[in-house]
Amino acid sequence: MVLSTNAQLDLILPSQIREFDGLFRSVEGCIPMTIGEPDFDMPENVKTAAIKAIEDNASHYAHSMGEIGVRKAASDFLENRYGVSYDPETEIIMTVGATESIYAVVLGLLNPGEKVIIPSPYFPLYGQAVLVAYGQNVEVDTSQTGFLMTPELLHKTMAENENVKAIFLNYPSNPTGVTYTEEQLQALAEAIAKYDIFVISDEIYSELTYGAKHSSIAKMLPDRTILLNGVSKSYAMTGWRVGIVAADKKWIPAIFKAHQTMVTTGVTVSHRAAEEAFRNSAADVEKMRKEYEKRKDIIVPALREMGFVVPEPDGAFYVFAKIPAKFGTDEKAFCREMGMNAKVGMLPGSIFGPGGEGYVRMSYALSTEQVIEAMRRLKEYISAK
Repeated sequence: MVLSTNAQLDLILPSQIREFDGLFRSVEGCIPMTIGEPDFDMPENVKTAAIKAIEDNASHYAHSMGEIGVRKAASDFLENRYGVSYDPETEIIMTVGATESIYAVVLGLLNPGEKVIIPSPYFPLYGQAVLVAYGQNVEVDTSQTGFLMTPELLHKTMAENENVKAIFLNYPSNPTGVTYTEEQLQALAEAIAKYDIFVISDEIYSELTYGAKHSSIAKMLPDRTILLNGVSKSYAMTGWRVGIVAADKKWIPAIFKAHQTMVTTGVTVSHRAAEEAFRNSAADVEKMRKEYEKRKDIIVPALREMGFVVPEPDGAFYVFAKIPAKFGTDEKAFCREMGMNAKVGMLPGSIFGPGGEGYVRMSYALSTEQVIEAMRRLKEYISAK
């Protein structure tokens, strides 16, 4: 036998998000609108809770499902905000960020060769996790349906594919910022209910919506939804690595095995901090949400004035914009040109899958001053072309 590594990993490319981000950060003075990293600091009361946890010597292993305090807080948060009920003892696992949630769920659900439907454009990690689990991705282009999965698209996809095990949903969406109305979600839930498939619903941006309040598909399909959430985006706590998996207790044991064998448990101090965030930081989240909305209201009309076609972002902190016609359709070349010459960094839409060609993703999770300056630079450069 010739020594080799896991051939399945050969199917996974190095992160193009990080590649483009690194390129633009090497350009002096470039404003990087590349990474979905909140520019806010985490709430002061959460800092205090974390300091107290250290002073209380919370340095030992937590329960593998997570400290019971944070599980209860997460359960209350999900019920109070979205009307979904989970037993903190048996139906919630605290993971090391939503990234680990995705892997634990996929490894817990999939058998080799089973398929997962992924509406595209999508965050690349979903497809990568499926491949690591020896599953198959079924990418569905949603560029003609407002970047939303529809009942019609679902029925068509199911008719064309056998051995489908699950569908990924992510809303508000990374990369597009779009989300579902309650009526759209209900129609999609009714379509999904006709098939024996899981819904893996990544709702990490649920607290960051502009307009209608977020609705969870877990309320409509409680028996088959695997709900993902966490503190990274809404609470500006990306580095604390706290995610949530919530599901009917009959699905938890397999997901728990995958979680436990990967990480044993999460970080005790992070759990104490997240517990405080879930219980007492809603006002801080609302302040941040309002600031993101102000930035959205700056960037969207500015881009449209420059000739971009921009679907209205209903949540998260991204715009997914079709580049002006005079620049053609090569969005990777466009991104390099803007990064090097206009000194505004953005990501090519094609790295997010089918339907992203000709688009770019920009994150407005940076200061309002930087957003204004980035739009000024782009306008000056594009108008001169």
